[in-house]
Amino acid sequence: MDLPDVGIPPQLARRMSMAEQYEYVRTKLTRRRTLVTAGAMAAGTVAGGLLTGCSANGSPSGRTTASPSPSSSAEVHGSVVAPFGRHLAFGADPKTQMRISWQVPLAVRKPYVRIGTRPDDLGRKVEAEVRALHTPGVTGVRLAVDQYYVHAALDGLRPGTTYYYGVGHDGLDPADAAHRSTIASFRTAPASPEKFVFTAFGDQGVGKAAAANDHILLRRNPAFHLHAGDICYANANGHGDRTDAYDPGFWDLFLKQNEEVSRSVPWMVTTGNHDMEAWYSPDGYGGQLARWSLPESGFDARNAPGVYAFTYGNVAFVALDANDVSYEIPANLGYTGGKQTAWLDGKLGELREAKGVDFVVVFFHHCAYSTSAHASDGGVRAEWLPLFEKHQVDLVINGHNHVYERTDAIKGDEVGRRVPIGASTDPTRDGIVYVTAGGGGKDLYGFPVGVKESYEGHVHDHDSVDTFQWTKSRASKAETVEWSRVRYRGFSFLQVEAESGTAPRLKVSALAQNGDRIDHFEVRRGA
Repeated sequence: MDLPDVGIPPQLARRMSMAEQYEYVRTKLTRRRTLVTAGAMAAGTVAGGLLTGCSANGSPSGRTTASPSPSSSAEVHGSVVAPFGRHLAFGADPKTQMRISWQVPLAVRKPYVRIGTRPDDLGRKVEAEVRALHTPGVTGVRLAVDQYYVHAALDGLRPGTTYYYGVGHDGLDPADAAHRSTIASFRTAPASPEKFVFTAFGDQGVGKAAAANDHILLRRNPAFHLHAGDICYANANGHGDRTDAYDPGFWDLFLKQNEEVSRSVPWMVTTGNHDMEAWYSPDGYGGQLARWSLPESGFDARNAPGVYAFTYGNVAFVALDANDVSYEIPANLGYTGGKQTAWLDGKLGELREAKGVDFVVVFFHHCAYSTSAHASDGGVRAEWLPLFEKHQVDLVINGHNHVYERTDAIKGDEVGRRVPIGASTDPTRDGIVYVTAGGGGKDLYGFPVGVKESYEGHVHDHDSVDTFQWTKSRASKAETVEWSRVRYRGFSFLQVEAESGTAPRLKVSALAQNGDRIDHFEVRRGA
């Protein structure tokens, strides 16, 4: 059997570095060779031989499906089907629930996770499910592609406990000596509040800068990481249309790139405009449902998977899908019929009253306040900002604009209190600080002409900045603003240290890719 041509389509090559192009071709060749080997091994024992070209049920719809049955597909045993791309996420209760996900190049039999509290004793065995995802031949891809994602739900865990785990299937046991080097670990949330660190960014993609951010992030030892959308950029255009250039193979590269971190640090993602993949239903989120297992604590986990909430220590987190309210990119505008916003109102009220919750952090993709290329989204402001103020949200984290930018405390759509670098702010009095953490690794943006960067050690205050926001008619409305306090054009990420006790606080820092601090401030309620 001849290997198919794996040349890079020109429209994809133009947006890739040489290193990305090399890895792309290498991965394509590896996939093809695996398929050929699998076909040769299975031809003598399984009717139909090679598994390519359609989803498990033969449907071209792009929906995820259950694992193919042995009678209808080739199954390959042994190390030729090596798992990769492990990534963790919390369940609805981070103290007792963890979700482990990974990818395999072909469908496998009886996948599972081995888990235990010691690396030499993985006695508990948890069954997993395969979610097959079929992508038809689309713009930028010459062949249809089948991908296989495996998920295991771990429940009944002990709070504040380190667990060791390995993933396997029939023919590959992570407890065997040959595979013990693949064993990884994670830690559940504590039973009661204690000091912890989490990190955040959006707009990561695949490449040298994205991987570098992973490496420095891991050294901060976060309890988990928030990803504010535009995860891997398999969809190059981000319009949510079938005409967008798209290659699902970028997901393979992304999951391999991030495995060093995501195999031990829960990776809590939400949905950006580049994550609307129109070839999958519903609403372009079938790919997200196949690849991620996120807390089913939102209003509709099947149709809005990027909407959920969880509590870790003394901080509650709410993930939102801003595609639902975005005026700038309206492909999914209003797709929940107002249900997400109604859920948000109720959830914020519930969390604000919850025992042991000192702070509420909200994260989503499109910016409420930014002066960079995409500027501010009027839909986000109109639908959600009144609720943020009503419930006194403590911190809002966005991506979308590929810079770091941080506002003063905003109250009533204007500066409630200036928050210079190193200052402290009280959301109950001053308003809310909005952070754009879009320097996760994708090509960087800038700021309006004549507006200088302003960050720790390089402060250049502007009394006002001329920018714009998107209106419902998709027109850009000019505005002059005074809330842009910190601006940094470089790869970066957010680090937040949460403290409980008699004087709880969030110590927020922004770190450049070399580890230098570019911003810091504190959030204290009632200070």
